[in-house]
Amino acid sequence: MWVPGYWAFDYDYDDYYWVPGTWVLAPEPGLFWTPGYWAWTNDRFFFHEGYWGPEVGFYGGIDYGFGYFGNGYVGGRWDHNHFFYNRAVTNVNVTVIRNVYVTNVNNVTVNRVSYNGGNGGITVRPTPQQEAVERQRHIPRVEAQNQQMQAARANRELRASVNEGKPPIAATPEPGKFNDREVVRAREAGAPYHPPANREAARQESNPRPDNNPRSNNNNPRSGNVVHPRDLPPMERQPAPNTGDAKRDQKIQQQQEKMQAKQEQDRQKLEQKQEREDQKLEQKRADDARRQQTEQRHQQQTQQMEQKHAQQRQQMEQKQPAERRSEAKPPKEAKPPKQDHPN
Repeated sequence: MWVPGYWAFDYDYDDYYWVPGTWVLAPEPGLFWTPGYWAWTNDRFFFHEGYWGPEVGFYGGIDYGFGYFGNGYVGGRWDHNHFFYNRAVTNVNVTVIRNVYVTNVNNVTVNRVSYNGGNGGITVRPTPQQEAVERQRHIPRVEAQNQQMQAARANRELRASVNEGKPPIAATPEPGKFNDREVVRAREAGAPYHPPANREAARQESNPRPDNNPRSNNNNPRSGNVVHPRDLPPMERQPAPNTGDAKRDQKIQQQQEKMQAKQEQDRQKLEQKQEREDQKLEQKRADDARRQQTEQRHQQQTQQMEQKHAQQRQQMEQKQPAERRSEAKPPKEAKPPKQDHPN
């Protein structure tokens, strides 16, 4: 089944990267893929993870093409555990794949923006039916999709800061095969993407946070007055897993507790390290310029630690059904690359 490409976020490089579209086997007959999407919530962009389910749910109104035109999916259908492709919108080799049909789709694309909400984003909201789909049983992305994402993350040319929002690869014939002769090159792209030098200033300029909309109290990476780990709010305990499988729930909960204990330890170690550095400054009676440089370095260390922890929490949340997960919350202040999807 076709899985469209999307922009993901790399915490280590503080950058978006393009994950090309590819072909993936559904984990079970009768399941469809609902693509993930970026959406502006409160004061930053959040990534809503995609999932497999019996129906296609809300994916931000994003036009991913090839049957995913912003609402539902018209690229194929299931019939008695066999998947049939709609050749009107999906390009398949009919000499190999015989399960095909043709249903023309009138899709008029006005603006293929890659995010929902915020300044210039798509404004469509989920319908009651799509909200009901969100509460159904879901399966997170399969191993082949993880393989595609990991290969994309390791490819420097797919980073937005390098390709300026114009990735060279639109799609791959199989997950991870970026050098295959059947790789599809990107042909369309929008305005160049340039990461802002000062992300916080850029965010406030393009999407100011209303005074009556305070920063949410959760475990997201924070900027502003956070300099040391002690400035961070206490960690919130993650919700108990409820996958319907008691053994799996127990295993996930143990992983959650282990992760949280390690993150608490990371905070303590960094706090102690920074305190030692502050004490040395006091002993040496360092001037204001030296103290300011140290504070800036401490702030950067704390934010990097929080970004790493947020990524770990996101990966843990992906092991649970979508209805039990909060949306993935990257520390990105800038928008995802605003461009036509290249696949």
